[in-house]
Amino acid sequence: MFTSILFPTDGSPLSDHAARTAIAFAKLNQAKLVAISVVQPFPFSPMADGGIVLDASLYEEQMNVSARQALEKIGEAARAADVPFEGVLALSPSPYEEIVNAAQVHQCDIILMASHGRKGLNKLFVGSETQKVLAHTELPVLVLR
Repeated sequence: MFTSILFPTDGSPLSDHAARTAIAFAKLNQAKLVAISVVQPFPFSPMADGGIVLDASLYEEQMNVSARQALEKIGEAARAADVPFEGVLALSPSPYEEIVNAAQVHQCDIILMASHGRKGLNKLFVGSETQKVLAHTELPVLVLR
């Protein structure tokens, strides 16, 4: 039924746990797994407190390394399960847009993604990339907790 599955990851333990389910789901459907990790650019603040200036390029380099490691970990697990795999690294201030776009570009049939399941006001203040993906895609989205 599904031939190409998109799995966004942020490298968190929750994403790692959900990756196992995504790999099993891909294997069950004999589908390709496309994992995406979106690095958000350094949140530049021209008015640094206390005269401390943070190095944006160092931040982005470290975030890229972390994202690549997350993708490599999923890729290794997918290959061990004989699941075709492709890793995608993107840099964007808007992760949900990259996720929705990647699903189109890679012709995915479904998006599987982890969610913390925050409730009440906390959900409104923190924001939810999962909620934004749900609102901006026409694909089915399976939310894993």
